[in-house]
Amino acid sequence: MSRIALPIDEVLLTLREALRAGPSALLIAPPGAGKTTRVAPALLDEPWVEGRQILLLVPRRLAARSAAEYMARERGEDAGATIGYTTRLDSRVGKSTRVIAMTHGVFLSRIQADPELADVAAVLFDEVHERSLDSDLSLALTLDAAKELRPDLRILPMSATLDGERFGRLLGDPPRIESEGKSYPLTLVHEGRDTAQKIEPQVASAIRRAMNEFDGSVLAFLPGVAEIERTAEALGNLPPNVVLHRLHGGIEPAAQRAALASPKPGTRKLVLASAIAETSLTLDDVRIVIDSGLARRPRYDRGAGLTRLVTERASRAAVTQRAGRAARQGPGITIRLWEEAANAALPAHDPPEILEADLSSLMLTSLLWGESDPTRLPFLDPPPAPAMAEARQRLERLGAIDGDGHITAHGRAIAAIPLEPRLAHMLIEAGRRGFASAAADAAALLTERGLGGNDPDLELRHRRWMGDRSPRAQAARGMAGRWAKGKGGEKSAAHDIARSIALAFPDRLSRRRDASGEQWQSVGGRGFRLDPTSPLARSEWLAVAEVAGAAAGARILSAAAMTATEVEALFASEIETFSEAKFDPATSAISATKGRKLGSIKLSSSPDPRPDQTAIEAGLLDAGRRHGLSLLPWSEAAVALRQRAAFAAQHDPDVPDLSDAKLLERLEEWLAPLLVGKRRLDAIGSGALNNALQGLLGYEAGRAIDRLAPSQFNTPAGSSHAIDYSSTGGPTVEVRAQALYGLKDHPMVAGGRVPLTLSITSPAHRPIQTTKDLPAFWAGSWRDVAKEMRGRYPKHPWPDDPGAAAPTLKTKRASGNS
Repeated sequence: MSRIALPIDEVLLTLREALRAGPSALLIAPPGAGKTTRVAPALLDEPWVEGRQILLLVPRRLAARSAAEYMARERGEDAGATIGYTTRLDSRVGKSTRVIAMTHGVFLSRIQADPELADVAAVLFDEVHERSLDSDLSLALTLDAAKELRPDLRILPMSATLDGERFGRLLGDPPRIESEGKSYPLTLVHEGRDTAQKIEPQVASAIRRAMNEFDGSVLAFLPGVAEIERTAEALGNLPPNVVLHRLHGGIEPAAQRAALASPKPGTRKLVLASAIAETSLTLDDVRIVIDSGLARRPRYDRGAGLTRLVTERASRAAVTQRAGRAARQGPGITIRLWEEAANAALPAHDPPEILEADLSSLMLTSLLWGESDPTRLPFLDPPPAPAMAEARQRLERLGAIDGDGHITAHGRAIAAIPLEPRLAHMLIEAGRRGFASAAADAAALLTERGLGGNDPDLELRHRRWMGDRSPRAQAARGMAGRWAKGKGGEKSAAHDIARSIALAFPDRLSRRRDASGEQWQSVGGRGFRLDPTSPLARSEWLAVAEVAGAAAGARILSAAAMTATEVEALFASEIETFSEAKFDPATSAISATKGRKLGSIKLSSSPDPRPDQTAIEAGLLDAGRRHGLSLLPWSEAAVALRQRAAFAAQHDPDVPDLSDAKLLERLEEWLAPLLVGKRRLDAIGSGALNNALQGLLGYEAGRAIDRLAPSQFNTPAGSSHAIDYSSTGGPTVEVRAQALYGLKDHPMVAGGRVPLTLSITSPAHRPIQTTKDLPAFWAGSWRDVAKEMRGRYPKHPWPDDPGAAAPTLKTKRASGNS
């Protein structure tokens, strides 16, 4: 292969000098400059390399393989000679290999096994701006290793859109080298689209228009595999000279290579790609880019404990990378399916995954590294404290760490397996039960997208995979075999895939809730949904692996069917017996049941003929807490006491509050003793409730209430009348006019600070007047009131000066006789 000049060549000498002078540098080079394929080979003959390896870390397996193959061809070699690559499924590395392109996950396994990186001279971080969790963790561990063990280790972050200031501070302000890149004209066209309509037909339409108007091959960016397939379908029959390629992580390496290669003479290629084509790759002959403007990213829902894929607008950094694909080898055009004005609203960069991911793997790796607090490692963005606390809880549930946060033997075994902790735990537990090979197959199905197809039924996908003889399928079987080796259980029985999934995600194990199979209840308490047309909908139980959507009613993406017998056998130690007391607000009574449950799912239940009285009392107490105190049989005296206490508390802060909110706070203190031996709330005596309130108040507060909010108003005539402290007009008492005769001063409450509202009535208890100033009433409108009342009630006294008259509740005749 003839070597062509690339823009990066102009700064390689400067870069070599910088790395001779110090252990790190920053390289900023635009797409197509050649940083991925030219930098590592250019460093091989540097004196500080001394025959050791240079590791090139790239974000994706396709990039690792294609970069290594390109670098090897430039040297006239095959991959695996001087330059090779290693990924989880594939490796081309020999004894003489000195440049190795690898993914971050592979690098993490290597640096954990050899923290000193004894055989490594330099670690190059390509496209470091992408900020995946593994990328950030790889950089943090490398920087820590360089500080503590290898001050001579060269570290070189590289990107087209590098945040130079922040990375510079993280690496101690190293030299910053920039490549101008090759400047081919790039035309940007913003077409806009109808956001109310599906994206696929609009992308297909844009592709057809572009192919009619412009020359060259076409690269279209779509958020995921489903959109790629629907766009291919929407395109229909293409011209005979157009060759359609799909480019994503789930297709065979041969198909990926074909998408990258130059089209055959007389043809043009059309590549429908995911974000895999954004960086580190050159697609030969591409002159036209169609950008949907969408990206699919994982979002971790901490409340649900689920990672879900979300389709959202791509960042400005991402769409810049995409546009650059069109002008790598000549003038190009990029057609963006959004309005130009919307560019300003795009996020500047993709959010760092470390800020919103499940950090269980990071936590376990940090503990293995010897650091109990990952925030002390040199991260560009430290892991959030809530996420770290959740990760510790999950690892403790898995038995990977103990109560003190120290890694256990089981945790070390988990960390030795290149899988996320839950899947590694599944593999070990399945091996203990004799079906490790099935668990390894399940892990492969969940981590290698598209293996065996995309059917939600994982057992169906497993059967298809086992019958697939493609190189990728065979490589995946080999990988699964290596995971299972020595773990126990060489052959898989029926439903072992389901049992494995259940071990990995026991909280997602779900039972059908309706006849259609659409609604499912999980052991962890959350509800899931399933397409009722799926064959899985007929199952009683599902071992659920993947879900998408909101935490409430998330959609099941992949699962395997289980029977009740299999569930009970697998989780026998987790099944609990329960005695439950449920309250019925309509009857105020408790119904007692007993049964067996697995997490939030009741396996069986029946009426309990001999219920636990303690459970009944707890149920009644909970009923008061849940349904409110209005269910209790309050007497008028108790209600009045609470009202008096509320009034008195306004004038004396030492008087306890007997409101519903405060009584609910102290429910255990006053209500629980009244429930002993009871099975109904209305069985509590009303007097007992009043006594309980008195007990809460205490002697001094009771006296204060009597002083500030007396229960009765005693008239000059000797009658007593209840004071209503709930009246909107303030404390109010209803009393006959004759009972107030002789009263010259208005009656007061609250220690003489609040006038009592007098609702004055006739002898027939009909309202005459309401007043808060009795002397003013006597001196004012009383004369007119008395004149009218003498006509209506002539048998009763209506004196002109009631303040000086004798109070009486009798008629004039009765008073005379007496």
